[in-house]
Amino acid sequence: MQLAGVISFWMKIICKTKKLLNHKKMEFGKLSNIESVDFSLPGDGAGTARALAGSPAAGGSPTFYTGCTGWSMKEWVGKVYPEKTKTSDFLRHYSRQFNTIELNTTHYRIPDWVTIQKWKTEAADDFRFCPKLPQTISHSNTLGISGGELPAFCESIQQLEEKLGCCFMQLPPYFGVDRIPVIERFIERFPKHIPLALELRHESWFGESPASEALFSLMQEHRISTVITDVAGRRDVLHMRLTTGTAMVRFVGNNLHPTDYRRVDDWVSRIGHWFEQGLQEVFFFTHEPDNLMAPELAFYVFEQASRIDGVQTRGPKLAGNEPEKGQMSLF
Repeated sequence: MQLAGVISFWMKIICKTKKLLNHKKMEFGKLSNIESVDFSLPGDGAGTARALAGSPAAGGSPTFYTGCTGWSMKEWVGKVYPEKTKTSDFLRHYSRQFNTIELNTTHYRIPDWVTIQKWKTEAADDFRFCPKLPQTISHSNTLGISGGELPAFCESIQQLEEKLGCCFMQLPPYFGVDRIPVIERFIERFPKHIPLALELRHESWFGESPASEALFSLMQEHRISTVITDVAGRRDVLHMRLTTGTAMVRFVGNNLHPTDYRRVDDWVSRIGHWFEQGLQEVFFFTHEPDNLMAPELAFYVFEQASRIDGVQTRGPKLAGNEPEKGQMSLF
């Protein structure tokens, strides 16, 4: 009984520790009080206009993709999904409401062939998956270039074919400018035919940093896009630096606070300006606490994006929110 008691005690400690770590990871840059936060967007990063002007023209109209961070939300039944929708049908309905997804499940495991084919078959024709690189790659000292995880991941997700949007790698907060040689080796190793965006979090990358500009120039040379995160408690990560004709924005809201909508207005205006400069596509992902209200925010993003002249977009038709006359029908 004593041994069982000791085991039980340590299991509780381990569970609590995991919960704290997960909470800390999910709470990156979030604040309990946002009243004093300046949510205004900074000016474009140095080199953004040059990168857009030099981006190869893709042909056709630019595209505004809007989505959330997952489809397995039972709370969305009756709002995002039809009443009585089975969990097995969530992706099919999600992909006909949104045209992209921040695919975080790939951060924890590499999907097998059967899973990839299921996703590809169920998703709408114009839907794009944006898989997050596995943490075994992004959180390793070598970024996975010395093991088998990177080729395994690439081999898996490239089977999405035309439904693959842009992969992204989220570097951990401790990965600073001293790791540039590691990032350079990773970029040179990463397959050129797979679109990739990079998210930076360590404070040393931001501000007037020669190291960050060196990295951005390297990314531009290798056609690696940037991830821009808009979150209340880390305004420095809002670097506004583009390196290709693709932009990826991770927008963290605050329970549909009025500032969420004003921030979206500013973002859509800025993205419209980027489209005029040569931007070809943007992947805009809405985050809200527990993601319960992320669809409402995505609906607002779509409403505003649909007003940009000459841009293709598609967004959700939520229960109780009928689209304005002239907007694209989903069904």
